[in-house]
Amino acid sequence: MPAPQQTIRRSLLVLSAALSSLALTAPLALAAPSPTPTPSATTSASASPTATPPANMSSVGGARLAQAGTQVNLASGVPVVPKDLTARSWIVSDAESGAVLAAHNAHWRLPPASTLKMLFADTVLPKFPKTTQHKVVASDLAGMGAGSSLVGIKEGESYTVHDLWLGVFLRSGNDAVHVLSHMNGGVDKTVADMNAHAQDLQALDTRVVTPDGYDEPGQVSSAYDLTLIARSGLQKKDFREYCSTVSAKFPGETTKKKGKSVRGTFEIQNTNRLLSGDSDVSVYPGIAGVKNGNTTNAGATFTGVAERGGKVLLVTVMNPEKDEHNEVYKEAAKILDWGFQAAGKVQPVGELVAPKNAAQTSAQPGATASGEAGGDTAGTKPAASSTPVAAEEGGSGGVGIALAIVGGLLVLLAGGVFLVNRRWPLPDLVRRRPRP
Repeated sequence: MPAPQQTIRRSLLVLSAALSSLALTAPLALAAPSPTPTPSATTSASASPTATPPANMSSVGGARLAQAGTQVNLASGVPVVPKDLTARSWIVSDAESGAVLAAHNAHWRLPPASTLKMLFADTVLPKFPKTTQHKVVASDLAGMGAGSSLVGIKEGESYTVHDLWLGVFLRSGNDAVHVLSHMNGGVDKTVADMNAHAQDLQALDTRVVTPDGYDEPGQVSSAYDLTLIARSGLQKKDFREYCSTVSAKFPGETTKKKGKSVRGTFEIQNTNRLLSGDSDVSVYPGIAGVKNGNTTNAGATFTGVAERGGKVLLVTVMNPEKDEHNEVYKEAAKILDWGFQAAGKVQPVGELVAPKNAAQTSAQPGATASGEAGGDTAGTKPAASSTPVAAEEGGSGGVGIALAIVGGLLVLLAGGVFLVNRRWPLPDLVRRRPRP
């Protein structure tokens, strides 16, 4: 694009952000009756597997998203949505513009499993610098549900906040969640913080009972809400780093060898199979996170973000009926494939709304201009350079994806400003380096 056109485009983006913020005071319906579906070429009717979605779902993001069944605008050149999807709920959207390309029961309130840890991270991660050390006591590990996924934290050992977040994202460790929750003032306070943050994000289908996503009566979210939460988290540098890390070394137990205290490490791997791969699932091209989950009540759940051809898409899939190994990832990959084929051709059926505080200049208290965890924003200056800088592959054994910020929008990100209905200040998601 010629330089003058780039300048004009960036100016329009800034103007759009200012104008859009004026609309944030308009009330949004928390829930609306599902309009009676009428036969139309724009709606692909599909029955929900196993259970029936409620008659009344939220209309946040648009009236079409309140309707049951698959919502997609069919037109010439738009590929057909895959026919063999069995998830109770799914949604695919443009992570930058917020356009919802297609959805199926997007606002159905369902148990989220460990995808709820995205909300935990988006709420708590900015509060503690990653170098902070914490010695674990017995009360830190109390109250975890039977059969919880664990990273292997031991009482009496010290861990950095960086270690704990790796345990949360890679191994979905409920023990790491509980330690961080106690650092945050306790489980009850953390749950209250998460519920408040969900309201700020306008994730109004979400009710948190446990910070780790363990099955509890009344704990629900939706494909739409989980996508909003992921989109918010991805604005934070540390969140992007952790959710895209394939493997890392985690501190083990301290032992005595020849009179000296020695602490070993063990490797942990990300359980997001589109990121790490498996026997029946390939690493998805351009994948950069986000989080997976699986519990008895929730079934398998997954939210992912991927980049291809300059497009960044978010997908959320909840509870596939098909009982096959890694089915949630297989269906997510099919939906992403469709989304990349349809992007630029299909008319949206809704939008991802901005947080209530989008017009404020500091959306995340305690977050630095780069979106890193911890620290005070006082005196923080926006980064001077607009040149994307790739993250180095290093100590955490991460995937080495770029953590650079889109150059023309760096100042907007530093100010914590959301762009409503415009391209988003999301980082360039450079494809991961090939692993040996």
